[in-house]
Amino acid sequence: MVCPTCKKTSGFRIKRVLLRGHYNPTVKQKQHPNLQWVRIGVSKRIKVCASCIKASQKNSNYFREIAPKLYK
Repeated sequence: MVCPTCKKTSGFRIKRVLLRGHYNPTVKQKQHPNLQWVRIGVSKRIKVCASCIKASQKNSNYFREIAPKLYK
């Protein structure tokens, strides 16, 4: 799972639990980017992370600039 615009990928996070003054070793959890379907043009759809969608709302030409690079 990779965002094609910003190349954000999945990663690990460790949840630390404090118990009687010591941190217990806990299970590592894999965290994925929040990918959503977005329409580009009339018939194209791609999965883009939520932070790129927020950036596109601020800049209306965001996906128009990126779309030709994605489909070459």
